[in-house]
Amino acid sequence: MKQGTAHITANICNKFGNDRTRLMDIAIAVQERFGCVSHEAMEEIARAVGTQRVEVESLVTFYSFLSVKPQGKVVIRLCSDIVDWMKGYSEVAEAMARELGITMGETTPDGAITLTDTPCIGMSDQAPAALVNSVVVTHLTPERGRQLVRDLRRHLDPQQLVTMVGNGNNEHPLVRSMVRNNIRMRGPVHFAPFEPGKALLKAFELAPSDVISEIKESKLRGRGGAGFPTALKWELAANTPGEKRYVICNADEGEPGTFKDRVLLTECAEQLLEGMTIAGYAVGSDTGIIYLRAEYRYLMPYLQSKIEGRLKQGFLGRGILGKKGFNFDIRIQLGAGAYICGEETALISSCEGLRGDPKNRPPFPPQEGYLKRPTIVNNVETLCCVSRILLEGAKWFASIGSANTTGTKVLSISGDCRKPGVYEVPFGITTRELIELSEAENVGSLLIGGPCRQMIGQVRLDGQICYDDLATGGAIIIFNGARNKLEIAEHYLDFFIDESCGHCTPCRVGLTLLKNLVHKVISGTGEPADLDRMRDLSNFIINMSRCGLGQAAPNPVLGALEIFGDASGGFVAERKPGLLPEFDLSKAVIDAELRVGRQSKYV
Repeated sequence: MKQGTAHITANICNKFGNDRTRLMDIAIAVQERFGCVSHEAMEEIARAVGTQRVEVESLVTFYSFLSVKPQGKVVIRLCSDIVDWMKGYSEVAEAMARELGITMGETTPDGAITLTDTPCIGMSDQAPAALVNSVVVTHLTPERGRQLVRDLRRHLDPQQLVTMVGNGNNEHPLVRSMVRNNIRMRGPVHFAPFEPGKALLKAFELAPSDVISEIKESKLRGRGGAGFPTALKWELAANTPGEKRYVICNADEGEPGTFKDRVLLTECAEQLLEGMTIAGYAVGSDTGIIYLRAEYRYLMPYLQSKIEGRLKQGFLGRGILGKKGFNFDIRIQLGAGAYICGEETALISSCEGLRGDPKNRPPFPPQEGYLKRPTIVNNVETLCCVSRILLEGAKWFASIGSANTTGTKVLSISGDCRKPGVYEVPFGITTRELIELSEAENVGSLLIGGPCRQMIGQVRLDGQICYDDLATGGAIIIFNGARNKLEIAEHYLDFFIDESCGHCTPCRVGLTLLKNLVHKVISGTGEPADLDRMRDLSNFIINMSRCGLGQAAPNPVLGALEIFGDASGGFVAERKPGLLPEFDLSKAVIDAELRVGRQSKYV
């Protein structure tokens, strides 16, 4: 390692206090400076923070936005999720690769531009989309893709690609992004006017335990998908002995088809930060962490300015608003591209400067979380709800929604519809009503909650969005009736196989076996027994996997099979004894038929 390079790496480590737990920040900074985290850099980092090089390499090789090998000065990450695929990803990818003269995953010979694909970047309402370094480019077409490459070859400055900006705070000088909010329906919880500081003053009128009681009375449940009662999580953290507690905001919405937290971060940052501060007061914490997914890095300067503004206003820091003894600060922890980090224990591992590996439970995070201290993890939407509950009261919040799922839900709707975007609706709304709002026609199926949840067909269109019926973290993807449900399931299996941490065999091996079965049926070589094998293997993976990824990954397959019902038999057929189902006799003898000039009597 050159002396100058070693010196720069050492300075980066020093900037983060040579703190082993800030290894994520160090690796991201080194990657940004040199285009990779080389083995030599790993040695220097390990020496500076007092760990082993293998630990640094383990982290670097885990996250998709980090690389051991040099990448281009500009990295184009073209989103390859299902909605982008439906909207023309393949044509855009081919056009850009041809213009660059490379294939996907390669870097141009001059080392200037790398082209790669990446899972959902939270832009399904404006697909196809790409990240160019941290600059978002939306509504791509093959021609726009080619022009983007030509422009980059000329100036290598991704920011110059932004020739027009989106609406709302996307116009802010610290954001200046072409992203559009696409807020189609505004509700009373998240998109009503919000005055910073008022919810905090309401909270300070109560004892910390009474704040938790207020949240309990509101019946607020976590908006991440599982729907765990928020107050119970807070109560457990507050009552667990410990000198220090933490509040973590999960802003890593990596579920394909989800983008509502992106809009909340852009338009409701004050409400989020206030909710985190109220949570800190309630559980006795003085430190908050926002875990911001790498795909939303373009929002980081804006969010940091909001934090600094609240410090100046006395809404953060020491003795907040004159409340003696209550101190609370917030920092942003940037992720580096790992779907599994949406799971709270994996997210905590990442915050600690480790691979995003899920942890065994118990103990649960409110008992032993970040740095083995009591920790509450809530997502952006949940913490925004907290501020509104303190402002308007628990009874007001509980009066909205269904009996057991109170309040509103912010939904990300995309796919085969005329009005993709964000909808804040009361819990209890039916999927049929959502189809009408988004102006979708000839609907064949909907994916409720992203691939981790469930695919439903026509028979469940009157199902309600709530935790007692159709639970969702926010993603609603609509599929036209002409689309093959098993093809959709296969696409998601590719995603889960790529995102699996590989720790346990049922997930690591089982998902690949399941994908092979699905592909066999799609390609026309499936047998009736394959459908039963798919169901049995799916249930085995669900029951035997270590974490939520493996436990949910087969859901699209099971949903597709359920929707098909008896019609799934049309995709399979009994084969002649003695022949492999994959073997096509007519193709095998075609050359011989041409040579002899007659058709085989065996075909």
